[in-house]
Amino acid sequence: MKLQKNKLIAVLTIVGVVLFIVGYSILTFRKKEDPEVKDNQVPVPKLGDGQKQYKSKLEALDALKEEREVNAPSVYDERLLDSTGTYDPDLPDKEKMRIIDSIYAQGKIDYTEKTYRHAPSTSRTVPKPIPKDTVQKIVKNKQREIAAKEIGLEHQLFFASDPKENPLATSLNTDSQLSVRVDGTQTVKQHYRLRMRLNHPAKIGGKMVPRNTLIYGFVSFKPNRTLITIEHIDNRPITFGAYDLADGSEGIYIENSFREEVQRQVVGDVVDDVNVPGVPQVSGIKQLFRRNNRQVKVTVLDDYQIILKLEP
Repeated sequence: MKLQKNKLIAVLTIVGVVLFIVGYSILTFRKKEDPEVKDNQVPVPKLGDGQKQYKSKLEALDALKEEREVNAPSVYDERLLDSTGTYDPDLPDKEKMRIIDSIYAQGKIDYTEKTYRHAPSTSRTVPKPIPKDTVQKIVKNKQREIAAKEIGLEHQLFFASDPKENPLATSLNTDSQLSVRVDGTQTVKQHYRLRMRLNHPAKIGGKMVPRNTLIYGFVSFKPNRTLITIEHIDNRPITFGAYDLADGSEGIYIENSFREEVQRQVVGDVVDDVNVPGVPQVSGIKQLFRRNNRQVKVTVLDDYQIILKLEP
Protein backbone atom coordinates (compact mmCIF):
# COMPACT_ATOMS: atom_id res chain seq x y z
CA MET A 1 0.00 0.00 0.00
CA LYS A 2 2.75 2.40 0.86
CA LEU A 3 4.49 1.60 -2.40
CA GLN A 4 1.38 2.38 -4.45
CA LYS A 5 0.86 5.68 -2.63
CA ASN A 6 4.42 6.72 -3.36
CA LYS A 7 3.99 5.85 -7.02
CA LEU A 8 0.73 7.82 -7.20
CA ILE A 9 2.33 10.88 -5.61
CA ALA A 10 5.31 10.68 -7.96
CA VAL A 11 3.04 10.38 -11.03
CA LEU A 12 0.90 13.34 -9.93
CA THR A 13 3.99 15.42 -9.29
CA ILE A 14 5.41 14.65 -12.73
CA VAL A 15 2.05 15.40 -14.42
CA GLY A 16 1.78 18.72 -12.55
CA VAL A 17 5.30 19.75 -13.58
CA VAL A 18 4.63 18.84 -17.22
CA LEU A 19 1.34 20.80 -17.25
CA PHE A 20 3.05 23.80 -15.68
CA ILE A 21 5.83 23.73 -18.32
CA VAL A 22 3.32 23.40 -21.18
CA GLY A 23 1.09 26.21 -19.89
CA TYR A 24 4.00 28.56 -19.26
CA SER A 25 5.43 27.93 -22.73
CA ILE A 26 2.05 28.61 -24.33
CA LEU A 27 1.62 31.89 -22.48
CA THR A 28 5.17 33.00 -23.20
CA PHE A 29 5.72 31.98 -26.81
CA ARG A 30 2.19 32.42 -28.17
CA LYS A 31 2.03 34.94 -31.00
CA LYS A 32 -0.30 37.85 -30.67
CA GLU A 33 -3.26 37.53 -32.94
CA ASP A 34 -3.72 40.25 -35.51
CA PRO A 35 -6.92 42.22 -35.05
CA GLU A 36 -9.59 41.12 -37.45
CA VAL A 37 -12.00 43.49 -39.16
CA LYS A 38 -15.53 42.33 -38.58
CA ASP A 39 -18.58 43.76 -40.28
CA ASN A 40 -16.42 46.37 -42.08
CA GLN A 41 -15.60 48.06 -38.78
CA VAL A 42 -12.03 49.23 -38.21
CA PRO A 43 -10.83 48.40 -34.71
CA VAL A 44 -10.38 51.51 -32.61
CA PRO A 45 -8.07 51.61 -29.61
CA LYS A 46 -9.71 52.18 -26.31
CA LEU A 47 -9.51 55.68 -25.04
CA GLY A 48 -8.39 56.51 -21.59
CA ASP A 49 -10.21 58.70 -19.15
CA GLY A 50 -11.76 61.72 -20.88
CA GLN A 51 -11.31 65.32 -19.95
CA LYS A 52 -12.72 66.21 -16.62
CA GLN A 53 -16.00 68.06 -16.81
CA TYR A 54 -16.54 71.03 -14.54
CA LYS A 55 -19.90 72.30 -13.38
CA SER A 56 -18.96 76.00 -13.53
CA LYS A 57 -16.29 78.30 -14.91
CA LEU A 58 -15.19 79.22 -11.42
CA GLU A 59 -14.47 75.59 -10.62
CA ALA A 60 -12.45 75.25 -13.85
CA LEU A 61 -10.42 78.37 -13.03
CA ASP A 62 -9.71 77.10 -9.53
CA ALA A 63 -8.46 73.83 -11.01
CA LEU A 64 -5.82 75.64 -13.09
CA LYS A 65 -2.33 75.27 -11.73
CA GLU A 66 -0.21 78.36 -11.68
CA GLU A 67 2.90 78.00 -13.80
CA ARG A 68 5.85 79.38 -11.97
CA GLU A 69 8.77 80.81 -13.83
CA VAL A 70 11.92 79.00 -12.97
CA ASN A 71 15.00 81.12 -13.53
CA ALA A 72 18.47 79.86 -12.99
CA PRO A 73 20.24 81.70 -10.17
CA SER A 74 22.69 84.33 -11.30
CA VAL A 75 26.38 83.64 -10.93
CA TYR A 76 27.01 87.24 -9.85
CA ASP A 77 25.53 89.27 -7.05
CA GLU A 78 22.60 91.31 -8.39
CA ARG A 79 23.74 94.34 -6.41
CA LEU A 80 26.91 94.44 -8.55
CA LEU A 81 25.02 94.54 -11.88
CA ASP A 82 24.41 97.94 -13.45
CA SER A 83 21.39 98.99 -15.52
CA THR A 84 22.82 97.33 -18.65
CA GLY A 85 23.40 94.02 -16.83
CA THR A 86 27.19 94.37 -16.79
CA TYR A 87 29.02 93.05 -13.74
CA ASP A 88 31.03 95.72 -11.90
CA PRO A 89 32.56 94.89 -8.50
CA ASP A 90 33.09 98.64 -7.76
CA LEU A 91 29.48 99.60 -8.49
CA PRO A 92 28.48 100.55 -4.88
CA ASP A 93 31.48 102.89 -4.54
CA LYS A 94 30.72 104.50 -7.90
CA GLU A 95 27.10 105.02 -6.89
CA LYS A 96 28.16 106.79 -3.69
CA MET A 97 30.56 109.01 -5.63
CA ARG A 98 27.82 109.89 -8.12
CA ILE A 99 25.47 110.98 -5.31
CA ILE A 100 28.17 113.11 -3.69
CA ASP A 101 29.09 114.72 -7.02
CA SER A 102 25.45 115.56 -7.69
CA ILE A 103 25.21 117.32 -4.32
CA TYR A 104 28.35 119.34 -5.05
CA ALA A 105 27.06 120.15 -8.52
CA GLN A 106 24.05 121.95 -7.02
CA GLY A 107 26.45 124.45 -5.43
CA LYS A 108 24.09 125.49 -2.66
CA ILE A 109 25.90 124.25 0.46
CA ASP A 110 29.42 125.20 1.58
CA TYR A 111 30.58 122.36 3.79
CA THR A 112 33.55 124.29 5.24
CA GLU A 113 31.51 127.33 6.41
CA LYS A 114 28.24 125.38 6.79
CA THR A 115 26.35 128.14 4.99
CA TYR A 116 24.79 128.71 1.58
CA ARG A 117 27.24 129.70 -1.10
CA HIS A 118 24.69 131.84 -2.90
CA ALA A 119 22.11 133.28 -0.52
CA PRO A 120 18.71 133.49 -2.16
CA SER A 121 17.85 137.10 -3.02
CA THR A 122 14.70 138.43 -1.43
CA SER A 123 14.35 141.30 -3.92
CA ARG A 124 11.57 141.03 -6.45
CA THR A 125 12.71 140.40 -9.99
CA VAL A 126 11.67 143.10 -12.41
CA PRO A 127 10.70 141.83 -15.87
CA LYS A 128 12.86 143.10 -18.66
CA PRO A 129 11.18 145.46 -21.08
CA ILE A 130 10.44 143.95 -24.47
CA PRO A 131 12.17 145.76 -27.33
CA LYS A 132 9.98 147.40 -29.98
CA ASP A 133 11.36 145.17 -32.69
CA THR A 134 10.26 142.11 -30.76
CA VAL A 135 6.75 143.56 -30.33
CA GLN A 136 6.50 144.19 -34.06
CA LYS A 137 7.66 140.66 -34.82
CA ILE A 138 5.04 139.21 -32.46
CA VAL A 139 2.30 141.32 -34.08
CA LYS A 140 3.39 140.25 -37.57
CA ASN A 141 3.43 136.59 -36.55
CA LYS A 142 -0.08 136.93 -35.12
CA GLN A 143 -1.28 138.59 -38.32
CA ARG A 144 0.24 135.80 -40.41
CA GLU A 145 -1.47 133.15 -38.28
CA ILE A 146 -4.83 134.92 -38.65
CA ALA A 147 -4.34 135.27 -42.42
CA ALA A 148 -3.44 131.58 -42.72
CA LYS A 149 -6.58 130.61 -40.78
CA GLU A 150 -8.73 132.85 -42.99
CA ILE A 151 -7.28 131.27 -46.15
CA GLY A 152 -7.91 127.80 -44.75
CA LEU A 153 -11.51 128.76 -43.90
CA GLU A 154 -12.05 130.12 -47.43
CA HIS A 155 -10.73 126.87 -48.90
CA GLN A 156 -13.08 124.83 -46.73
CA LEU A 157 -16.08 126.98 -47.69
CA PHE A 158 -15.13 126.75 -51.37
CA PHE A 159 -14.94 122.96 -51.42
CA ALA A 160 -18.01 122.60 -49.19
CA SER A 161 -20.14 124.72 -51.53
CA ASP A 162 -22.10 123.08 -54.33
CA PRO A 163 -22.43 125.68 -57.09
CA LYS A 164 -25.15 125.04 -59.65
CA GLU A 165 -24.65 125.70 -63.31
CA ASN A 166 -26.52 128.73 -64.57
CA PRO A 167 -28.90 127.58 -67.34
CA LEU A 168 -28.94 131.08 -68.88
CA ALA A 169 -25.15 131.08 -69.25
CA THR A 170 -25.31 127.60 -70.77
CA SER A 171 -27.92 128.65 -73.32
CA LEU A 172 -25.90 131.73 -74.31
CA ASN A 173 -22.89 129.52 -75.09
CA THR A 174 -24.96 127.03 -77.14
CA ASP A 175 -25.95 127.04 -80.81
CA SER A 176 -29.65 127.82 -81.19
CA GLN A 177 -30.18 125.25 -83.99
CA LEU A 178 -28.60 121.86 -84.64
CA SER A 179 -28.85 119.69 -87.73
CA VAL A 180 -29.23 115.99 -86.89
CA ARG A 181 -30.27 112.75 -88.59
CA VAL A 182 -31.87 109.54 -87.35
CA ASP A 183 -29.26 106.84 -86.73
CA GLY A 184 -30.78 103.70 -88.26
CA THR A 185 -34.38 102.67 -88.81
CA GLN A 186 -36.10 102.52 -85.42
CA THR A 187 -39.56 101.51 -84.22
CA VAL A 188 -40.57 103.46 -81.13
CA LYS A 189 -43.53 103.76 -78.76
CA GLN A 190 -44.63 106.29 -76.18
CA HIS A 191 -41.66 107.38 -73.99
CA TYR A 192 -39.21 105.30 -76.06
CA ARG A 193 -35.74 106.63 -76.84
CA LEU A 194 -34.82 107.75 -80.38
CA ARG A 195 -31.15 107.69 -81.38
CA MET A 196 -29.78 110.51 -83.57
CA ARG A 197 -26.39 111.88 -84.70
CA LEU A 198 -25.04 115.38 -85.34
CA ASN A 199 -24.53 116.36 -88.99
CA HIS A 200 -22.07 119.16 -88.20
CA PRO A 201 -19.91 120.16 -85.21
CA ALA A 202 -21.86 122.27 -82.72
CA LYS A 203 -21.20 124.40 -79.66
CA ILE A 204 -22.92 123.08 -76.50
CA GLY A 205 -22.41 124.92 -73.21
CA GLY A 206 -19.27 126.64 -74.47
CA LYS A 207 -17.69 123.38 -75.64
CA MET A 208 -17.41 122.16 -79.22
CA VAL A 209 -19.12 118.82 -79.83
CA PRO A 210 -17.75 116.90 -82.84
CA ARG A 211 -19.72 115.62 -85.79
CA ASN A 212 -21.52 112.24 -85.50
CA THR A 213 -21.97 112.66 -81.74
CA LEU A 214 -24.86 110.54 -80.46
CA ILE A 215 -27.95 112.43 -79.29
CA TYR A 216 -30.90 110.75 -77.57
CA GLY A 217 -34.47 112.06 -77.49
CA PHE A 218 -37.67 110.76 -75.88
CA VAL A 219 -40.81 110.21 -77.94
CA SER A 220 -44.38 111.41 -77.35
CA PHE A 221 -47.37 111.67 -79.70
CA LYS A 222 -50.01 114.10 -80.91
CA PRO A 223 -52.28 113.89 -84.00
CA ASN A 224 -50.18 113.27 -87.12
CA ARG A 225 -46.95 114.19 -85.30
CA THR A 226 -44.28 112.42 -83.30
CA LEU A 227 -42.73 114.79 -80.79
CA ILE A 228 -39.11 114.40 -79.68
CA THR A 229 -37.61 116.08 -76.59
CA ILE A 230 -33.86 116.25 -75.94
CA GLU A 231 -32.74 116.98 -72.36
CA HIS A 232 -29.00 116.17 -72.44
CA ILE A 233 -26.27 116.40 -75.07
CA ASP A 234 -22.79 115.08 -74.33
CA ASN A 235 -23.67 114.78 -70.61
CA ARG A 236 -24.67 118.47 -70.46
CA PRO A 237 -28.17 119.44 -69.32
CA ILE A 238 -29.73 121.34 -72.23
CA THR A 239 -33.27 121.27 -73.65
CA PHE A 240 -33.96 121.04 -77.39
CA GLY A 241 -37.14 120.47 -79.37
CA ALA A 242 -37.21 118.49 -82.65
CA TYR A 243 -38.66 120.03 -85.86
CA ASP A 244 -39.24 118.35 -89.21
CA LEU A 245 -36.85 119.63 -91.88
CA ALA A 246 -39.49 119.19 -94.61
CA ASP A 247 -42.31 121.35 -93.20
CA GLY A 248 -40.57 123.14 -90.29
CA SER A 249 -43.28 122.10 -87.81
CA GLU A 250 -42.66 120.63 -84.41
CA GLY A 251 -42.17 116.87 -84.41
CA ILE A 252 -41.97 114.34 -87.25
CA TYR A 253 -44.84 114.04 -89.73
CA ILE A 254 -46.69 110.68 -89.69
CA GLU A 255 -48.85 109.17 -92.47
CA ASN A 256 -52.69 109.25 -92.19
CA SER A 257 -52.81 105.53 -91.37
CA PHE A 258 -51.47 106.48 -87.98
CA ARG A 259 -54.02 109.24 -87.42
CA GLU A 260 -56.77 107.11 -85.88
CA GLU A 261 -54.43 105.56 -83.31
CA VAL A 262 -53.10 108.99 -82.34
CA GLN A 263 -56.65 110.31 -82.00
CA ARG A 264 -57.41 107.43 -79.65
CA GLN A 265 -54.50 108.47 -77.50
CA VAL A 266 -55.72 112.09 -77.39
CA VAL A 267 -59.26 110.99 -76.55
CA GLY A 268 -57.83 108.74 -73.83
CA ASP A 269 -56.05 111.75 -72.32
CA VAL A 270 -59.32 113.71 -72.40
CA VAL A 271 -61.28 110.86 -70.86
CA ASP A 272 -58.79 110.75 -67.99
CA ASP A 273 -60.18 114.11 -66.91
CA VAL A 274 -63.83 112.98 -67.17
CA ASN A 275 -65.49 112.01 -63.89
CA VAL A 276 -69.27 111.59 -64.25
CA PRO A 277 -70.94 110.22 -61.10
CA GLY A 278 -73.24 107.28 -61.67
CA VAL A 279 -71.68 106.29 -65.02
CA PRO A 280 -69.51 103.21 -64.42
CA GLN A 281 -68.87 102.66 -68.15
CA VAL A 282 -66.40 105.58 -68.29
CA SER A 283 -63.65 103.64 -66.51
CA GLY A 284 -63.90 100.84 -69.03
CA ILE A 285 -63.64 103.31 -71.91
CA LYS A 286 -60.55 104.88 -70.30
CA GLN A 287 -58.89 101.47 -69.95
CA LEU A 288 -59.66 100.72 -73.61
CA PHE A 289 -58.06 103.99 -74.76
CA ARG A 290 -55.06 103.41 -72.51
CA ARG A 291 -54.46 99.97 -74.02
CA ASN A 292 -54.59 101.45 -77.52
CA ASN A 293 -52.18 104.17 -76.43
CA ARG A 294 -49.64 101.58 -75.30
CA GLN A 295 -49.96 99.71 -78.62
CA VAL A 296 -49.10 102.75 -80.78
CA LYS A 297 -45.90 102.20 -82.78
CA VAL A 298 -44.05 104.49 -85.17
CA THR A 299 -41.24 103.51 -87.51
CA VAL A 300 -38.73 106.29 -88.19
CA LEU A 301 -36.55 105.67 -91.24
CA ASP A 302 -32.78 105.82 -91.28
CA ASP A 303 -31.12 109.16 -92.12
CA TYR A 304 -34.33 111.15 -91.54
CA GLN A 305 -33.32 114.83 -91.27
CA ILE A 306 -34.40 116.79 -88.18
CA ILE A 307 -33.69 120.31 -86.91
CA LEU A 308 -33.16 120.74 -83.15
CA LYS A 309 -34.09 124.16 -81.75
CA LEU A 310 -33.01 125.41 -78.34
CA GLU A 311 -35.89 125.65 -75.87
CA PRO A 312 -36.05 128.81 -73.73
